[in-house]
Amino acid sequence: MRSVGIKTLKNRLSEYVRLAAAGETVLVTDRDRVVAELVPPSASRSRLLANEKLAQAVRDGTITPAKIVSGELPPRMPVMSFEALMRELSADREE
Repeated sequence: MRSVGIKTLKNRLSEYVRLAAAGETVLVTDRDRVVAELVPPSASRSRLLANEKLAQAVRDGTITPAKIVSGELPPRMPVMSFEALMRELSADREE
């Protein structure tokens, strides 16, 4: 475990972030008082931020995951026949 002052951290941030990514905890101090910690990501955390945000949204209940588990797309269900679509399009163009 290392400790670093805020000013030094600001000047050498990349170095300390690499240390944390490698598994080391870095204590951030301000006037010899610990104010924050840089810690390695937990093993359960996704490496991709987008995946983590999706997982958090599911946990919060903001979104609901899809119910399709087979991986196959559901069969296409056309809204209307091609003929009906063309009739509506012609009617719209006449207006």
